[in-house]
Amino acid sequence: MPDTSPMSVGSYILMIILTAIPIVGIIMLFVWSFGGSTNLNKKNFARAQLLLMLISIALYIILSVAGIFTFASFLSHIGRA
Repeated sequence: MPDTSPMSVGSYILMIILTAIPIVGIIMLFVWSFGGSTNLNKKNFARAQLLLMLISIALYIILSVAGIFTFASFLSHIGRA
């Protein structure tokens, strides 16, 4: 049975600080998301953070590709002038 007890403010602050550390944060998010004995609140927080990371990465890729094509189009118009 998962632990559903409320987490303290200090626990949330510690989680946020740990997730701010580049490699450690990503590893901890995966451990908290898929760990069996993790507090349910921590598990949901970690899953939400991973989902936001995925959305951010996808948007970054889409906008980068759009920017590259826009820049290439701009350069081709300059080349014709």
